[in-house]
Amino acid sequence: MAKNLLEQLRDITVVVADTGDIQAIETFKPRDATTNPSLITAAAQMPQYQEIVDETLKQAKVDAGADAPNETILTLAFDRLAVAFGLRILKIIPGRVSTEVDARLSYDTEATIAKGRALIAQYEAAGVSRDRVLIKIASTWDGIKAAEVLEKEGIHCNLTLLFGIHQAIACAEAGITLISPFVGRILDWYKADTGKDYAPTEDPGVLSVTKIYDYYKKFGYKTEVMGASFRNVGEITELAGCDLLTISPALLKELQTTEADLPRKLDPAKAASLELEKLAIDKATFDQLHADDPMATQKLDEGITGFTKALVALEKLLEKRLSFLEGETIVLHAAEDIFHTYDLDGDGFITREEWLGTDAVFDALDINHDGKITPAEMGAGLGAAFHLAEV
Repeated sequence: MAKNLLEQLRDITVVVADTGDIQAIETFKPRDATTNPSLITAAAQMPQYQEIVDETLKQAKVDAGADAPNETILTLAFDRLAVAFGLRILKIIPGRVSTEVDARLSYDTEATIAKGRALIAQYEAAGVSRDRVLIKIASTWDGIKAAEVLEKEGIHCNLTLLFGIHQAIACAEAGITLISPFVGRILDWYKADTGKDYAPTEDPGVLSVTKIYDYYKKFGYKTEVMGASFRNVGEITELAGCDLLTISPALLKELQTTEADLPRKLDPAKAASLELEKLAIDKATFDQLHADDPMATQKLDEGITGFTKALVALEKLLEKRLSFLEGETIVLHAAEDIFHTYDLDGDGFITREEWLGTDAVFDALDINHDGKITPAEMGAGLGAAFHLAEV
């Protein structure tokens, strides 16, 4: 029997599930998985995960202390919720889970280090080895320097929101375990900038990841490359052979149901034969190259803003849920609240540019795949209403 694309891809690339939905992970059985605030926001509103949310909130309230402000409780609750979902996921997958540092710390090296240590401490307290966890940090210079310190302590990191070769080289020189270049978001920027559509072989995101992969293999860096943020199956097949690819459930399903030959496109032996110039990246060089790359500059800023927005939205939901658990009679329409958070211009739908959160969640909510999320799609995707008074 012929193998489908997903089976063939797994023969040459580690497949990672870009989702916080435990049921989706059980279905596709990836080696690794990743979570972040927008994924957790979506998963946390599903009835099957309500117990995790409630128990996490209650314990955070107790541990923070009776007089602790809500901000302290919610910060503690988010970290513990991220770890709680990570622990559930690790019971299913054989590999690693990525757990994200608060995006608001992206330009604070010391705070990022402290947060990374705290997250690992929670996993270890639950009996999970740090080898099974990747601390997910934005690829700012400050984030890369924080990750360098954590890596020396045996805390492995996943540097995300990576759009330029300068970020990739800085990560490799810092001894980072893994990077996540964002294929689809690079494509989005170039399509908006040029007005052109791109075939997978010419896709700027695909070319960027290929360039990074070749550079790493040419110069013997151990940092793994995990392509992320895909818009279509063509981007994925053009990166067959990459160290890892993190893929949304919708695209995993498309790969699983498609039978076709899948040739290897990225190969370390081929990369080793290339004539490439080795670059040294210090802070001044990093800053200059970043300033000279408007795509990387804009997409990094947008990504941090989007991840922050997702975290704020999650905190609002958790705050209202905590109020209910403490006896207040309220009704929270979660889908409606999230919709208004992201509908920046108030025109009644959310574009991908407004969303700025995780692509996997946007794709799941965009039911008719027209590039816009309507209130009805938001309601259908997250549950028409999350009635706290009825839970």
